[in-house]
Amino acid sequence: MSDDDLTLADAAAEAGLHYMTLYRYVRTGRLPATRHGREWRIARRDVDALTAPAEAPRARRTGTAVLRRRLEDRMLAGDEAGAWRIVEDALAAGTDPATIHLRLLVPALADIGERWASGELRVADEHRASVVAGRLVGRLGPRLRTRGSRRGTVVVGAVAGDIHALPTAIAADLLRSARYEVVDLGANVPVASFAEAVAEADRLRVVVISVASLPDADLLAATCAAIRGAADVPIFIGGPACDPTTAEAAGADAHVELDGLVDAVAARIHDLRRGLDGG
Repeated sequence: MSDDDLTLADAAAEAGLHYMTLYRYVRTGRLPATRHGREWRIARRDVDALTAPAEAPRARRTGTAVLRRRLEDRMLAGDEAGAWRIVEDALAAGTDPATIHLRLLVPALADIGERWASGELRVADEHRASVVAGRLVGRLGPRLRTRGSRRGTVVVGAVAGDIHALPTAIAADLLRSARYEVVDLGANVPVASFAEAVAEADRLRVVVISVASLPDADLLAATCAAIRGAADVPIFIGGPACDPTTAEAAGADAHVELDGLVDAVAARIHDLRRGLDGG
């Protein structure tokens, strides 16, 4: 055990809490911990974060990181209820659902993906966490639907062969929170189906293609070409397996990061309107 790790009993004593109180925090995901045989071990930094005064500058700076670690821990444990309690705590503290997506859930998923790629986590661990993440996104979705007149439609989807639906669901939620109608095609969308959805969309403003696994460059280009054949609208490409060079080579108008997606869509619509008005 590292000098920076504490047993449950030692952590309780250091935090000034009853042993069973701290145990409940561990079981519900409020306090990150790892199990070694029959013993729980807790990082000293997490005990410090738990007991730090709420108004302290350090607590404010580290709050999001601590929540993300707790959420990641519950996701890897397959604990949907515990993960949702963390989300509810964040909502109760005034964090808006879009920020939970961008500052908690997405970074947690990215870290889990990196740990799986490095061999630290098993495929089963990554799948278990992804299932919990999908359920969290499903529960958060209705909270991101805002009132007011719609600003047009955005079609979102992942190309054929890309089986990751979570990035499209999160992108769709963020766009809905900004009052766009969203046609979320999900993962593994055939070229023809992408084009059909684009052709049928009412008041279409932008098409967003998610690339979460290494893309087939020809297929990505063919998807963009089919979309352009169906409608004269901007195409944005983004995702963890995409960069600006990939987007440009495929024929997209722009590469966009998830946390800049809503602003990028609004800016492009503004530019197009100015062009139509002769501004």
